[in-house]
Amino acid sequence: MDNSDLELFRDNVRRFFAEQVEPHYEEWEKAGRVPPELYLKMGEQGLLCVDQPEEYGGMGAPFEYSVLVLEECSRMGFMSLASNLSVHSDIAAPYILHLGNEEQKQRILPRMARGECIGAIAMSEPGAGSDLQGIKTSATRDGDGYLINGSKTFISNGQNAGIVVTATKTDPKLGARGTTLILVDTSLPGFKRGRNLDKVGQYAADTSELFFDNVRVSENDVLGRVGGGFGHLVDELPRERLVLGAMAVAHAQGAMEKTIEYVQQRKAFGQAIASFQNTRFELAKIKTEIEVHRAFVEKCAVLYSQKKLDAPTAAMVKLSTSEMEGRVTDACLQLFGGYGYMSEYPISRFWADARIQRIYGGTSEIMKEVIGRSLVGRG
Repeated sequence: MDNSDLELFRDNVRRFFAEQVEPHYEEWEKAGRVPPELYLKMGEQGLLCVDQPEEYGGMGAPFEYSVLVLEECSRMGFMSLASNLSVHSDIAAPYILHLGNEEQKQRILPRMARGECIGAIAMSEPGAGSDLQGIKTSATRDGDGYLINGSKTFISNGQNAGIVVTATKTDPKLGARGTTLILVDTSLPGFKRGRNLDKVGQYAADTSELFFDNVRVSENDVLGRVGGGFGHLVDELPRERLVLGAMAVAHAQGAMEKTIEYVQQRKAFGQAIASFQNTRFELAKIKTEIEVHRAFVEKCAVLYSQKKLDAPTAAMVKLSTSEMEGRVTDACLQLFGGYGYMSEYPISRFWADARIQRIYGGTSEIMKEVIGRSLVGRG
């Protein structure tokens, strides 16, 4: 596919979000979730699991096409949807594609591409966030299957999910080597969704507690190797952190565009805010930050497509872009003055939605630790 194909795809994505998302987004934010029917519409348009092979229901397109969906969604200010889509198409689905056996892939992935089954990944627990080795949810051997007990929290797509890639402990004595990933169908007895959590931003992104009470799964529901879960998580994290970086750059771009439009219209002391040197200098700094980080994301995307994106570099792109996104959305809000703090102005949503990007997918502090260890070890 050449660049003209990519731009045509971009136009289709923008048109879809303008027609199918923009008119309803405020309503979804008040409801605290995006309706599952939107996923069906996106599936019909080929906007889910875009780079998934055609044999499993995807378009078989290059990775950049899948990222483009998230970028346009983020740029338009629909960060709740972008976050949940990234979990579905760029985290949960690739886990199953890369680790699943043929039966698992045939059974689940086409349904995900059509939007019939929404994916989630359950790692974080009340007592274990970025420290994945500290999870307590257990999967105890029971005949030819496992019984899962425990709870998860902060799970994106938790209310809408039909399949959950769940991190469990199959052997607590082995630490990280006792971690196993298991595919949990949310219709199974003993699985329960908790409340839809109230958040500072990204209101339309359903984020939930999940509970497992003797949820019985079969041996064929194990994803990847028994005891290989921690390694599998480490292997898949670079893609997750790269797409979060791409979303951060696009989100900052959207905030800048809204701010440029505002400062050219809004007047102070008889002249447009854009005419003040401070405004121009701030916008110059913002534009420069965005373009520098866009170049880094593009470099990392090339590395990923060549299977060369390592964990420290993925941590760098996630750290640098999410911190930049926070600075940019804060600077943009400042240029709106008092109106920027009013929820009726979209810039306030950009600012609030950006904050979680420095936390989920690995906090900035954990990213620094990953990078630091690659340079000087554990100390």
